[in-house]
Amino acid sequence: MEYKVEKLRVNYKTLEEFKRFKEYGLQELSMVEDLEANIIDNDSESPFYGIYFGDTLVARMSLYRVEAKFNRYFEPPHDFLELWKLEVLPDYQNKGYGKALVNFAKEMGLPIKTNARMKSRGFWDKMGFTSVHYEMARDRGENPLFWFPEGFPIEKD
Repeated sequence: MEYKVEKLRVNYKTLEEFKRFKEYGLQELSMVEDLEANIIDNDSESPFYGIYFGDTLVARMSLYRVEAKFNRYFEPPHDFLELWKLEVLPDYQNKGYGKALVNFAKEMGLPIKTNARMKSRGFWDKMGFTSVHYEMARDRGENPLFWFPEGFPIEKD
């Protein structure tokens, strides 16, 4: 099944929708604080994407483009996407929503970095993400997972 991924508006309606996710006990993934920090008006650039089932937001992620000048992973430096806080409401899990969000990000054609939560490593493996142990990541206590577009030159620090 194909799902429509939408850029979420930065407004109080979206904030209310995010609170539904937090109620499921996933505070560490909550984007409420991020959203509150970003609310200026509906025209603000939003890093949030989601999938609706009817009128209910059932899956969401935060996706940031990191410019090459801030790159700490690739040599030579290269723009990449940082995918954070991917979450699907419990009643909608294992139905392809998370996969649809990740595939949406992959279509942008840039490498993608994420940090897997406990018990989610199998999902990221299925989506083609791998561990690449960069010195700078280890120094910061990270164990990031990466996905690379076909033909992307992978060089370690």
